[in-house]
Amino acid sequence: MEAKDKVFIFDTTLRDGEQSPGATLNIQEKLEVAKQLAKLGVDIIEAGFPFSSPGDFEAVRLIGKEVEGPIICGLARAKKEDIEKAASALESAKKRRIHTFIATSDIHMEHKLKMSRDKVLKMAVEMVSYAKSFTDDIEFSPEDAGRSDPKFLFEILQAVIEAGATTVNIPDTVGYTVPSEFGNLIKLIKENVPNINQAIISVHCHNDLGLAVANSLSSIVNGARQIECTINGIGERAGNCSLEEIVMILKTRPTLGLYTGIDTTQIYRTSRLVSTLTNMLVQPNKAIVGANAFAHESGIHQDGFLKFKKTYEIMNPEDIGLLTSKLPLGPRSGRHALNERLTELGYHLTEEQLDKAFTRFKEIADKKKQVVDRDLESVVRDEQRMQETTTHYELENLQIACGTGLPTASVCLRRTSDNAFLKDAALGTGPVDAIYTAINKIVQVPNELIEFSVQSVTEGIDALAEITIRIREKNGAVYSGHAANTDITMACAKAYLNALNKLISEVGIQIKLYPQHGGLEAKRGV
Repeated sequence: MEAKDKVFIFDTTLRDGEQSPGATLNIQEKLEVAKQLAKLGVDIIEAGFPFSSPGDFEAVRLIGKEVEGPIICGLARAKKEDIEKAASALESAKKRRIHTFIATSDIHMEHKLKMSRDKVLKMAVEMVSYAKSFTDDIEFSPEDAGRSDPKFLFEILQAVIEAGATTVNIPDTVGYTVPSEFGNLIKLIKENVPNINQAIISVHCHNDLGLAVANSLSSIVNGARQIECTINGIGERAGNCSLEEIVMILKTRPTLGLYTGIDTTQIYRTSRLVSTLTNMLVQPNKAIVGANAFAHESGIHQDGFLKFKKTYEIMNPEDIGLLTSKLPLGPRSGRHALNERLTELGYHLTEEQLDKAFTRFKEIADKKKQVVDRDLESVVRDEQRMQETTTHYELENLQIACGTGLPTASVCLRRTSDNAFLKDAALGTGPVDAIYTAINKIVQVPNELIEFSVQSVTEGIDALAEITIRIREKNGAVYSGHAANTDITMACAKAYLNALNKLISEVGIQIKLYPQHGGLEAKRGV
């Protein structure tokens, strides 16, 4: 295929996707997602909005420094201070882009910006030109383009391209347009912006009416060559165009004459990672990555499928990375077999990492009898997260008593600094509440549990439980914890400790022995 037939994938999971209510990621989690997006093969990663917060600035800086392959992009309003902050955050990135924007619809200019068209046009041109002084790769977005006057849109696009914009992004910011209307807008831009051949046309569609993917598809049929999208379609309000859906449409329908550079076998793993870290579960009937996407329950469907798969499947599960293990792993499988399977799945572990993963694998295999790929991926992610976090406390023992009486938890933690074992017990409204109360009595670090989520990694009574929690420190900072275990109460305790360890490390808390009950007293460090 010719280069013009490629559709560039601009992933904004870490910027627009993270703006989903409750989907906040910390810096290390953003880096983990960015590295997976690079494996997936996205062309551009919009890593954040550097001016919005120190955390976003640091995330963009770290991703730019450590993630190779994709262009790393930072968002900036059409303001000098925003652009300077984005440029500074992107300084270490080998390939960098500044994405600047200003609203162009009458409703936004009048009620939000309180600016005239002439002033908006002037500011857009000045800020694109200013951004160009930091990098050659500049993207400009006329916010709310879907509701903008087309004539003004043509005028501002021509002006910003003359000023140096190399990509012009057309956002359907509020998800208002329908496919025929949005596709026609792209066609009109190609016909009415004289210098449009000097820039790539991009689109950014929201899903307020459930049309983000359809609008994006209509746009590329009419000449757009970059799609802004997110994993699992997450994003503000009803979300964004779903990366996995638009990519698999182009792969499944080659007659469109378009293609992407995405390694589709990484889609399912990326979806799972984002779902776990953001605590946003994928609905079972979600296209491509939902649990039911390749399930067949109807007798007629099952009969046809068993005779010839393509009767009811237009894609192979393997295409998105849903692999059937060629080498069944169970209690008698050895270290070498585990390593071989993890390598096939794309994980390359050090000897130390493999030792820890093998220990966890054996524990699970003794309980599950057969360990599937999703179990292995959960175990590896769990171990990687543990290694990325400084461990101040480890769970040594947990005993739960619950039923019709008062739920009770007895907890033993090991303090890693001096190998001290600390024990306490507590009552709770349920077993999880009792566990967390007992841990709090030992650790004595003030926090508020604000989110708690349980997700089954696989089907069946022996499935791994994957726990995601978020706690808020008294000054407002939020820390997430994750853990997976066949015993749901163990996973709950480990996830909570994972979050507490992060809080202690990042806030700088000094821990001292608490003599009254042998627990601990926590004080903020200087």
